[in-house]
Amino acid sequence: MPGEIIDRANPAPKPSHVPDQILSLKVEVEKKDLPKDVATALKEFRRAACYIAAAMIFLKDNVFLEKDLAFDDIKPRLLGHWGTCPGLILVYAHLNYLVQKHDVDMIYVVGPGHGAPALLAALWLEGSMARFMPQYTRDRQGLHNLISKFSAPGGPPSHINAETPGSIHEGGELGYALAVSFGAIMDKPDLVVTCVVGDGEAETGPTATAWHAYKYIDPAESGAVIPIVHVNGFKISERTIYGVMDDKELAALFTGYGYRPRFVEDLDNIDVDLASSLEWALAEIRKIQRAARSGNPIMKPQWPVIIMRTPKGWTGPKKVDGEFIEGSYHSHQVPLAKAKSDEQQLQDLQKWLKSYGPQDLFKEDGSPIQDILDVIPRDEKKMGQLKETYDPYVGIDVPDWMALGVDKGTEASSMQRCGTLMDQAFQANSKSLRMFSPDELESNKLNAVFDHTGRNFQWDEFANARGGRVIEILSEHCCQGFMQGYTITGRVGLFPSYESFLGIIGTMMVQYAKFGKMGRETSWRGPVGSLNYIETSTWTRQEHNGFSHQNPSFISLVLNLKPTAARVYFPPDANCFLSTLAHCLRSKGYVNLMVGSKQPTPVYLSPKEAEAHCRAGASVWEFASTDSGLNPDVVLVGIGAELTFEVLKAAELLRAMAPDLRVRVVNVTDLLVLESEGQHPHGLTTQDFDALFPADRAVHFNYHGYATELKGLLFARPNTARMTVEGYREEGSTTTPFDMMLLNHVSRYHVMEYALRGGAQVNEKVRVRLVPLLADLKHRVRKTREFIFGEGRDPGDTYDFGMVRGGGGVLYEG
Repeated sequence: MPGEIIDRANPAPKPSHVPDQILSLKVEVEKKDLPKDVATALKEFRRAACYIAAAMIFLKDNVFLEKDLAFDDIKPRLLGHWGTCPGLILVYAHLNYLVQKHDVDMIYVVGPGHGAPALLAALWLEGSMARFMPQYTRDRQGLHNLISKFSAPGGPPSHINAETPGSIHEGGELGYALAVSFGAIMDKPDLVVTCVVGDGEAETGPTATAWHAYKYIDPAESGAVIPIVHVNGFKISERTIYGVMDDKELAALFTGYGYRPRFVEDLDNIDVDLASSLEWALAEIRKIQRAARSGNPIMKPQWPVIIMRTPKGWTGPKKVDGEFIEGSYHSHQVPLAKAKSDEQQLQDLQKWLKSYGPQDLFKEDGSPIQDILDVIPRDEKKMGQLKETYDPYVGIDVPDWMALGVDKGTEASSMQRCGTLMDQAFQANSKSLRMFSPDELESNKLNAVFDHTGRNFQWDEFANARGGRVIEILSEHCCQGFMQGYTITGRVGLFPSYESFLGIIGTMMVQYAKFGKMGRETSWRGPVGSLNYIETSTWTRQEHNGFSHQNPSFISLVLNLKPTAARVYFPPDANCFLSTLAHCLRSKGYVNLMVGSKQPTPVYLSPKEAEAHCRAGASVWEFASTDSGLNPDVVLVGIGAELTFEVLKAAELLRAMAPDLRVRVVNVTDLLVLESEGQHPHGLTTQDFDALFPADRAVHFNYHGYATELKGLLFARPNTARMTVEGYREEGSTTTPFDMMLLNHVSRYHVMEYALRGGAQVNEKVRVRLVPLLADLKHRVRKTREFIFGEGRDPGDTYDFGMVRGGGGVLYEG
């Protein structure tokens, strides 16, 4: 019935259509009793952490319950998520014991990122909060600060983020914790990441695909992930898919994925159940790794997965106002939402908090009792203090790209040259550099990366146990998650993609950028490498794939990031792209987006000229301008490889059509130099901006992305009325390359029209001929389109690069 409350203490009905034989897929392990002192310490750790987590949601004072609770002790705004916290704390306690017992390097990744109270409570108990944030010392005042400031101005937020010691992902968006975990273990053979995947999170697309990630992990070179699926049955207000699946169904699902599933669901003996299961999981991992590292890898090994069933909101209030709380969706956030104003709920809160026995868990000075401390690992092994989580960066050796440079006046594919640079970079950085790509490397002409390495796909007999620097999986979500985990634990990654499909991971990138922003604002997190994207197979040459493959909107997402992170580059030729890629691989803390063509295009600049041009971010191209760009009537600006070519062709044709027009050609390779002074670190000063774009002259920008993006960057510049912008208009399906230029008003003819109109404002000789000149251009456009539609191709000389000539002679001779 709609609105029905399900008591999750009662198990779900067992579907009859699942064969009994599937029960054999469940792994049974011997449950060994824990040493008495360990069992006591684990329970007391859990009680203390649950108490702190619950108190954080409600209390602003009286945090040790030294007197009866009053309304004044309750926060004015009750914020936080209780439902997942007991399960997360249960796992944290047992991972402490596992780390201490086996001396493991362990990172704890929490998919239910809204369970911050659980993590913060555990981190306070182990002393990691105090190490990084002295206001949260492990004493009375420190605990008061933590509890009273949680989800309050100036305090820790209700979601795990960069301010949470030990965290390596932003907890605000569900779905990518598992992929991040797998990225973190790559090339770290001693690292184990335990990742809790909530059963609500398990319904997301990124998580569903990430279950296949082990098929890309070579156990000879990388660590391992222990996935724990936390099945507590509910999301915010609905049952979960996994929550209504019985053990047979879940066992069949995960066995099909390639795992060995072990269920933890004995609530009466939960510590023994979970401890035995974690021991089993670690032993299975070590067995698989030993085989691989001895030269006898197991083909298609079954990695462990733990499926843990606990009631949602476990140990919290059972019922409130006649409604089930524990074991239902009502425990998801604040179980006693009226505790600030309802006397009965206030009493229920006091009863709940006192049920943990806080008087027995903390000493007089407020510090945890010794039994709790005994289960916590030594400092460098504490999960909140593992170096990989807060100061991991080692950097890479970037080869000298100039040795790969192309002669000016020839033709080259930027992507092919970048593939060669990455091939050399992989050889120089065999354990700290990877490429994460959808199934597009060959199409994007980056196949030179395979000259000395391969694809790392362990479930393929032809790639198994051969390592490989390239992860190629047809899931942008996995590529993004892998790169995030790999980068944030100290290494460097590159994500090349078709332009139109980078938007699939837009929110993941933004969430990571938020993590980076908060990380930079802490005093204790060290730098990490940049997220590096190559955006190619762009709309300008996707006319054969049609409208579906034309979408440059990822540029906007990067531009909207904080200026401390956003970097967008449009290298105009192969040498500029090599320079840009080398810079991005060395950089730290940015989101670098490089946009360029995979097709052969003219090489305009020598390697040294390209380096100088990229360092400046924009410059006058004297060779394509009238009188080296002096005293222009109009300035034409190209941003993007094909868009720049159209500007150059326009400048060439104008020399014959309107020889009296003085044209300056500018190329912008670093888009953010156009941002207003002070708004972005790369933004040109007003004086420098005017040196490129004279304040009293018309300027036309031929831009690869959406025109509104560029207009936003230029908005605060003086006298923007003199500036015009054309960019992608979302026009053109299956047609020819030049027709795409025509349809989106970025062709040479459209650039020429803007040049003539702009130049006519200051040049009388151009003004007097303006009308017939514009009529000529319209005629050329019409005749060209008639040819394209009649012949099914562009006119033969449209992309004859040898036709491009500069003011001083031949610009490119192909």
